[in-house]
Formats: sequence, structure tokens, C-alpha cells
Amino acid sequence: MGQSGQGQDGPAPGGSGGGVQPPPPAALAAKVRTLAPSMTRSMQRVAETVAGDPAGCAALTVTGLAARTGTSEATVVRTSRLLGYPGYRDLRLALAALAAQQAAGRAPAVTADIAVDDPMADVVAKLAQEEQQCLADTAAGLDTAQLEAAAAALAGARRIDVYGIGASHLVGQDLVQKLLRIGLVAHAPGDPHLAVTNAVQLRAGDVAMAITHSGRTTDVIEPLRAAFERGATTVAITGRPDGEVAQYADLVLTTSTARESELRPAAMSSRTSQLLVVDCLFIGVAQRTYETAAPALAATYEALAHRHEPRGRR
Repeated sequence: MGQSGQGQDGPAPGGSGGGVQPPPPAALAAKVRTLAPSMTRSMQRVAETVAGDPAGCAALTVTGLAARTGTSEATVVRTSRLLGYPGYRDLRLALAALAAQQAAGRAPAVTADIAVDDPMADVVAKLAQEEQQCLADTAAGLDTAQLEAAAAALAGARRIDVYGIGASHLVGQDLVQKLLRIGLVAHAPGDPHLAVTNAVQLRAGDVAMAITHSGRTTDVIEPLRAAFERGATTVAITGRPDGEVAQYADLVLTTSTARESELRPAAMSSRTSQLLVVDCLFIGVAQRTYETAAPALAATYEALAHRHEPRGRR
């Protein structure tokens, strides 16, 4: 049974009173597309309804929207919070702003607050601000105890596997390249079958890491599960710590849920926060292995130095 809208419209537990900003109106439709697969059917109805008719829904109370979607008031409020708003009151404000933008004929958004007719100087400034916020949010939300434990596990690992698909695979390659240069044995298989093949060879003393913004990428979860079942230490870097990937992770490092749109989905914009976590891990490993890492890094610099000299000086 639905409860009174007033009682449910306060900040979510652990709530947004700590300064977390709700997504901008222009990002609402993309947010719905990203999160809909992980929602219940009733929550999907609410999310799709508000994204499809922001003007109409902005005029509805929580009771009215629950009636329109055939759900409960509690479902409406839970959906609002899952979309990033403290409560339904905040979602209504975003819907009203989105409806006003549409009515005014504002240029459609390319990503977050950037419109198709924005000059390049504005694009640079807005993206820089967004990236800075993404990094700040990730840094504020990182569990440093988990980060320390992950760095320690990597530093002492016999072998390291990093699994990722698409943009997350690029982040995994970045970490592996860094680890190789300080003398660690690390792999970032790009083929899902090869990832599983590698994972079943792992054992206690090895580390397997999965990078997935959604927390539900099957091609990443499958090798992590195989490594977990064979006793390797498992680490997940994800924007959804409640996702399936966390079931097979001994350690979970949470990244910021980045703002997104059609042309800049979460898989792209989340890479900024993933790279921050990767850099933190690498520095943590380098600190713990400095006596061997420094000579190994110097050796790689020396081995590659001639490739960066002018041709005539070789």
C-alpha cells in the first residue's frame, strides 16, 4: 500500500543532503535508458512515463503519477531516487524545467548541459567542469580501506588479470601497461573467451579485477566469477556497487555515476572516474614495491629512450 507522499519525499537514506547534485533535466531521458533494465516493471513504467511526457507529469502529485502509471506512491518515490533525485518533489522540478526548455524550443542537448549550437569555447568549459565534478564525486565516495587492500593485493600478486569491455577495457589496458612497467605480471584480455580462459588458471595469490560501470556486464562478470571460485583475490571497479559484479568481488571500488546523454553515454563519461581509481591503485602499488618498481621503471625508460630521439642522433 502506498503511503503519504509527504512522508516519502525526504532525502534518501544516507541521503543527498550531503551536497550530491541531482542530474540536470536534459540528462533525464538518457538516465532512464541506462537504468531501466535494472528496474522492476512498475518502476520502468514510472521512469518511461516521466521521460516521455515531462510537461504532463510535472503537473501531477505523487498520488496522481502513481494513478497514471498504475503503481504506488512508494514506487514513484523509489524511482525518483534511483534516477538521482532526493524525492519526487525534486523530480517534478526537473520535469518542469525540461518541459520549459522544450516549450522554448531550446536546442537539443548533446551531452548534459551542452546544446548542439554551443560554441566550442562553451563546450570546453562545460566538459572541463563536468570532468572535475566527476573526479571530485569519485574521490569523495572512494572507500580508502578497500583501496588500500586492493593495492596491497596487487603489489603481492603472482599474476594480475583485468577484465573490461569497450571503454572499460581501455581503462584496464592503461592499468596493465603501468603495472608491466614496474615489473608486475599483468594481462588485460580483450576477448571474452580469452578472459575466461585466463581466469580459470588463477589461484590464491593472484588478483582478478573487473571494470564495469553498470555492474552487470556479462562478459566481465563471467571471468571474475571464475577467478573468485578458484580462490584469487577479486576486485570490482564499478558505478553500481549493488550490481551483480559485487557478488564475486572481495573488494569493491565505487566510481561516480557520471551524467550522460545519447552521444555521451555512461560507458564513455564514466571512464574519467575509472582512470582516477586506476591511478590511485597504481600509486599504491608503486609505494609498496618501490625498491623493485623504481629500477624496473628506469629500465623501461632506458629501453625505449632511443625511440624518442631524433633519427639523425641514433
